[in-house]
Amino acid sequence: MSDNKIYATGRRKTSVARVWVKPGSGNIVINKLPLSDYFRRQTLVLIVRQPLESLSKSDAYDIFATVDGGGWSGQAGAVRLGIARCLTQIDEKNRKPLRAEGFLTRDARGVERKKYGRKKARKRYQFSKR
Repeated sequence: MSDNKIYATGRRKTSVARVWVKPGSGNIVINKLPLSDYFRRQTLVLIVRQPLESLSKSDAYDIFATVDGGGWSGQAGAVRLGIARCLTQIDEKNRKPLRAEGFLTRDARGVERKKYGRKKARKRYQFSKR
């Protein structure tokens, strides 16, 4: 990639997003698709745009991301973290407002493992008295 692009990695659940940000007109491309085509639910589009909206810079940067693993929600969270990390590299003054909104915190929650003697992690088999 060229020198004027900023790179960062974002992770959420089992999703990993590689994000490049450069000055531009506000285009967001994820896995070679426009943002609204890749994330078809409006809530996921809003999640990805949150760091830019909080800084009022939604039209200032072009964003290119590749994301892999997990589901739609995890991928949207991973891209959001990657964008927020790129914005702090661009200008250190962005760190405080992004930190206050919680966009720089890696959400470490993952799937709890299944336990033996149970149907899932916590769900039990049906109890029968007789």
